[in-house]
Amino acid sequence: MPGGLVALLDDVSIIARAAAASVDDIAAAAGRAGSKTAGVVIDDAAVTPSYVTGLSPARELPIIWSITKGSFKNKLLILLPGAILLSEFLPGAIIFFLMLGGLYLSYEGAEKVIEKLGGEKHGKTVDDVIEDPARFEKERIAGAIRTDLILSGEIMAITLNEIDLDIWWERGIALAVVAIVVTVVVYGAVALIVKMDDVGLHLTKKPSEFAQKFGHGMVAFVPHLLTTLSFIGTIAMLWVGGGILLHGTHEIGLHGLYDAAHGLESAVQSTTGALGGLLGWVSYAAASAVLALIVGAVIVFVLHKVFKLGHAPGAH
Repeated sequence: MPGGLVALLDDVSIIARAAAASVDDIAAAAGRAGSKTAGVVIDDAAVTPSYVTGLSPARELPIIWSITKGSFKNKLLILLPGAILLSEFLPGAIIFFLMLGGLYLSYEGAEKVIEKLGGEKHGKTVDDVIEDPARFEKERIAGAIRTDLILSGEIMAITLNEIDLDIWWERGIALAVVAIVVTVVVYGAVALIVKMDDVGLHLTKKPSEFAQKFGHGMVAFVPHLLTTLSFIGTIAMLWVGGGILLHGTHEIGLHGLYDAAHGLESAVQSTTGALGGLLGWVSYAAASAVLALIVGAVIVFVLHKVFKLGHAPGAH
């Protein structure tokens, strides 16, 4: 996915050179920023299928389209103007907005882990009896759009941090290019993932024996894929959230956690030979996730146990 995104942005850059040097600068900046947002893009793509898991197949694409429209609104109508204003008048505040997003992702990821380990559920899930499917669907869409707002905010903030354009409207165009391309890539991929079982079912009705076997295989594979993506999405939430918190505390002058995580990365990298680069990155990502899990668990405790927020009636 990251390669496809960068390749597409490179094509935009080639076209832009023929138009004007300033447009070329915008496209090049967008390409650099797009590659930097790869981790959050993967997170977004991994998280979103969980919002349609277990719901009616006939409602899957309409739900994804509703989330996609919400994502465009998040990026282009809310975050884009806000990012331009911040970069123009209050650039120092960007890091604090990033850290708020990191806290939210840490909370979301920790809550999912706690629930998987047998903790109390907060809010209905597809495992519960749904008395009002239409309302439940709206709640799921709203939840997905809220999560997308955080992830999109991280994408826009990372993009803003990577682009080196002095004129505000050039920054705006670069941000818009990344926002549109990322949204199309993420939700296009999500639509393909959640409709794979329908494609497989269609193949099972073909006269070809090979097509039938392949179709049955796809149908059997999709539930495992969605379960895996849900797991990856939770891990990615913690990884991204913790990474934001490490970077943010470092930027505001609190270097202890950041230095400890990078010290672990350096130690692993220097002692693992040819795999040092990969294992070093994994150790840093793991440290980020552990930090997010701890911070998120504290937030979960405060919100649900101290302030008694978000309890689902009868959920245990």
